[in-house]
Formats: sequence, C-alpha cells, structure tokens
Amino acid sequence: MAQINPSILSADFARLAEEAKAVEGADWLHVDVMDNHFVPNLTLGVPIVEALSKATDTPLDCHLMIEDADRWAPSYVEAGAGSVTFHAEAAAAPVRLAREIRAKGARASMALKPATPIEPYEDLLPELDMLLIMTVEPGFGGQAFLDIMLPKIRRTRELISKHGLELWLQVDGGVSATTIERCAEAGADVFVAGSAVYGAADPAAAVRDLRALADVATAAAPWACDH
Repeated sequence: MAQINPSILSADFARLAEEAKAVEGADWLHVDVMDNHFVPNLTLGVPIVEALSKATDTPLDCHLMIEDADRWAPSYVEAGAGSVTFHAEAAAAPVRLAREIRAKGARASMALKPATPIEPYEDLLPELDMLLIMTVEPGFGGQAFLDIMLPKIRRTRELISKHGLELWLQVDGGVSATTIERCAEAGADVFVAGSAVYGAADPAAAVRDLRALADVATAAAPWACDH
C-alpha cells in the first residue's frame, strides 16, 4: 500500500500541533529542515522536531536539506524522528552516516537532487531503508512537478528490484492528485505531499484520496506486478 507523508512545510507554523492532528491518518509526517546554506531557505531545527514528536503519534520523517549532514543528522534521531533523510550531495561519508542513523533506532534515508543521478549510488542502496528522489529543486514548497524525473524513478525501481531490496522509494515535490499516479506507475511507493494536503479543505480526506489514487496506479504498474 502506498504511504502518504504530508509535508508541514505547507502547514501553518504557528499551529503545528493542530496541523499534525489534522492529518492523523497519514503514514508519516514529513518535516523539511533547511539551513539557508544547502538550500536558499530557512525553516526549523532540532527543538521544533523534539516538540512535534511529543505532540503527535504520527511518526516523523525528517528531510535534512542542510550542509554537514554527517554532523547533524544523528541529533534528529535523538529528537524523536523515526526516519532521517540526508542528501547525497551533503554527506561526506554516507554509508557511515546511514549506519549511525540505524544504530540510533531510526530508518536511514538518502535524497538525490534532480540533477544527481542514481547510478553512482547503486552499491549504497543496501545500507538504506529509503531513497528519496526530489521531483523539484529542494528549497521551497508549492513548486511544479518535474516530469523529467519519471525515468529516474523507473531506473531506481529497477535497481531496487535487481538487488532484491525492501527499500522504500519516496518522491517529494509537486505531488498532487494530478501527478501521483505517474509517480506510482514509475515505481514510487512513498509520497510527500504539501500543498495538495494542507491546501485542501479537509487535509485528512486529501491524504485518503491521494493514497487511493496511488494504490490503483501501483496495482496496474509493471514493477508491482513482478512482485
């Protein structure tokens, strides 16, 4: 079944606890951490993640768009994140970092910006619990989905299947009712949705609707039929 992770980047930051409750049927709550260096935006850090983890039962999926990920990522596990994503472009020692995140009790995930190919990282995939393919340039919510990322999603799914891995494949950026089926058909099974959820009149219903669309597309997808 597809997983839907609403992004609080599109929520009301003054009401984060209430916004988390508004999507309690979601699989994870996606938390975008930006440092104004790796990306040209500044959002939130460890104290907010720690407070949010106490305010919701929905597990936190922290996406670190920050420099020096090797130094800071473990702090987010300690703050309560159930999954921590670091960027391949920002990690000096990705295998060591993934193992450290796992050792601390969280799922380890690695993200790739749109221009970063998957192929050089094929041998790292067994060290990860999830791979995130950005379908917009990281930094700001509300951007339009980049269709040119669909072949990259397909290639990544092929590599996951080739190695027989139980690796989640996440997409983030411009995911909505009009794009989620294409992502699922290409091989994604975890979907980050910001404005498509928090911009809806009923965020919880938007989560259910997105999951249903993804599940139907997945059921008909060649990659899922091979399982």
